[in-house]
Amino acid sequence: MPESTASVPSDVSVTSRAAACSKDAAAEHPPRPLRPLRLGVAGPVGTGKSSLIGMLCRELGDELSLGVVTNDIYTDEDARMLRAAGVLDPARIRAVETGACPHTAIRDDVTMNLLAVEDLEEDFAPLDLVLVESGGDNLTATFSPALVDAQIFVLDVAGGGDVVRKGGPGISRADLLVVNKTDLAPYVGVDVDRMEREGRAARDGRPVVALSRTDPASVAAVREWVLETLVAYRGGGHVAVDPGPMAPHSHGHTHAHGDALAPGDAHAPGDEHVHQRGDGTVQAQVSTTSHTSVGDHVHVH
Repeated sequence: MPESTASVPSDVSVTSRAAACSKDAAAEHPPRPLRPLRLGVAGPVGTGKSSLIGMLCRELGDELSLGVVTNDIYTDEDARMLRAAGVLDPARIRAVETGACPHTAIRDDVTMNLLAVEDLEEDFAPLDLVLVESGGDNLTATFSPALVDAQIFVLDVAGGGDVVRKGGPGISRADLLVVNKTDLAPYVGVDVDRMEREGRAARDGRPVVALSRTDPASVAAVREWVLETLVAYRGGGHVAVDPGPMAPHSHGHTHAHGDALAPGDAHAPGDEHVHQRGDGTVQAQVSTTSHTSVGDHVHVH
């Protein structure tokens, strides 16, 4: 009986090798994202968010295709300032007038900003980076990951050396914390090194840059961080993180105006009373519509 000569067809072997090569190539060169990196810049009023964006436009404009969206409550002041400074083609700088507290348009309902960003991306495709500036807000303001892929939180030394210790989700968990205007520190009595050190301690190792536009090394550090984030985003290695609200906390307390409320009991509307901690110190004086006791915690309505 003739000896069998059955073997794997050569075309199957070639196909398998081609598939393996294709897989290796995809791992080395992952597909470029379909849209640019969206980078949010948030922080309190006057910390230098617009000047930071202007600086980034000057530093990166020759090598990247950029767009900017600014936010103000009632005006387009920040957009007009950036256009007048000549940091980009004026058409690449769009203004959103939120008409309300800035955080409402960068977190609660991002529709206005998302439309402005998408219009920019369509009008100037392909863009590499869109910078979205929040209006000046408080320490709780952060961007929704539905709007931006990464975010910078900006403080400045003129706000006081203790502001880092005051905390907040932007300080603690934004992708980058910038302590701005360090050249002013001698005039306002702030220890920049301490402020930077406390920022690092509050952020569990996340990056902090002490920045002055007059200091080339610090400017280069921010520039390098943006480029590294862009490379990670394009390579699929960057995941948008929601800094979110402050971490939940709880505390037990008793009421100073008689017996503690039983579970389910409620204060009458307008009832003013004092909450105390377990050690007897006053925690808060409350005058509210109503609130209900649930165990050791009070829910305010």
